[in-house]
Amino acid sequence: MPPSTAFVCQSCGAVSAKWSGRCEACGEWNTVAEETVAAPLGGKPAAGGKARPRHGKGLDFVDLEGDGDVVDRRLPTGIAEFDRVLGGGLVPGSAILVGGDPGIGKSTLLTQAAALAARAGATAAYVSGEEAVDQIRGRAKRLGLSDAPLKLAAETSLSHILEGLKKEKPDLAVIDSIQTLWSDAIGAAPGSVTQVRACAQELVRFAKKRDTAVILVGHVTKDGQIAGPRVVEHMVDAVLYFEGERSNQFRILRGVKNRFGPTDEIGVFEMQDGGLAEVANPSALFLGAREANASGSVVFAGMEGTRPVLVEIQALVAPSALGTPRRAVVGWDSGRLAMVLAVLEARCGLSFAGRDVYLNVAGGLKIAEPAADLAVAAALVSAAFDAALPVDLVAFGEASLSGEVRPVGRADARLKEAAKLGFKSAYAPAAAAEASPGVDVKGVATLGDLVARIEAAAKQ
Repeated sequence: MPPSTAFVCQSCGAVSAKWSGRCEACGEWNTVAEETVAAPLGGKPAAGGKARPRHGKGLDFVDLEGDGDVVDRRLPTGIAEFDRVLGGGLVPGSAILVGGDPGIGKSTLLTQAAALAARAGATAAYVSGEEAVDQIRGRAKRLGLSDAPLKLAAETSLSHILEGLKKEKPDLAVIDSIQTLWSDAIGAAPGSVTQVRACAQELVRFAKKRDTAVILVGHVTKDGQIAGPRVVEHMVDAVLYFEGERSNQFRILRGVKNRFGPTDEIGVFEMQDGGLAEVANPSALFLGAREANASGSVVFAGMEGTRPVLVEIQALVAPSALGTPRRAVVGWDSGRLAMVLAVLEARCGLSFAGRDVYLNVAGGLKIAEPAADLAVAAALVSAAFDAALPVDLVAFGEASLSGEVRPVGRADARLKEAAKLGFKSAYAPAAAAEASPGVDVKGVATLGDLVARIEAAAKQ
């Protein structure tokens, strides 16, 4: 069957029979492009009009009473924080997608992981479609890994890459990046939705068939999402995001999908001259430069996956010269901030009209859990009254629209982490007092109680 053409949206991957200026599926403008669609894979049926039956293993050949070594075997990368996010290491035959902003350190992280895995005895290959081999070798030299037996290649042709991987039979293959690859079976340009989907599908198939762990690097859009069709994220076994500000030395590897481990797990790194260094105790790192006796500052005891993390939340409330006061947020949901401000005004009688509100999560960490409501409210009230909270106090709890403070999960782990770092007291739901290991829990039933306590302290 000769190839035909179709009109494919470069944003969401929707296919239509004719061109239009606006994609009907995602609503984006000027994203529909004409692409050549190859014949379906698999070819024509065998002679006689019937396809040949495929013989495969049935459940009768699977030992369900084995010791589990085949299922549980993992390939360590040599980077404990990376292995933590993966759930204990790389699973042979798995496909992993790693995304992040340009220049954030994706290539540095994966070069370190592949080189350390090769140094430990695994067979590892690093294929780059963006850099020459000498550039990759130079980076490995700067990282102090030039002696690692890592196989390097610079190639963008999918057929050549698969041919080389089949010959080398590596335990780990890194493809940097999926947007640079092209398949000669597809007439579209490299980086298009059709090419990305087809190349990713072939690489995932190779990983499953050859028992090779394949890591794909993906570019991100201006919205922070991995570029290309979302179907790629469904194909792979794990999706990791490498986050952080390029002006800040801290980097966070966050897992958002993982078929072989926990989701929402994070690994914390620090960018140094010799590459990315692991941070074993993120709480101490995020609180290292905290100032004492500063109003609008409170420590939030949060959970990132299975790990408790303490981070400073800073708030500033200042008179506004604008008709509409500003609400600026870094590291938290702006809609959640608007809700907390509305509850403080409606339920607690605290007015923020005519005042700018700025909220910042120190260290570049992004917080998504609702348990930060109480800590944010404490920081806002502290800034509004210009009253510093005790330096050895942490806060956590979810706020409802009625002003009630609701319990959150893993209170014991949050308080244990706080006690380990020397914190003596906590603003938390009253139910958390039962899980207090050496921390004085000051139960907060409503946000009104919180406002009354901070106001009383400000008057003293």
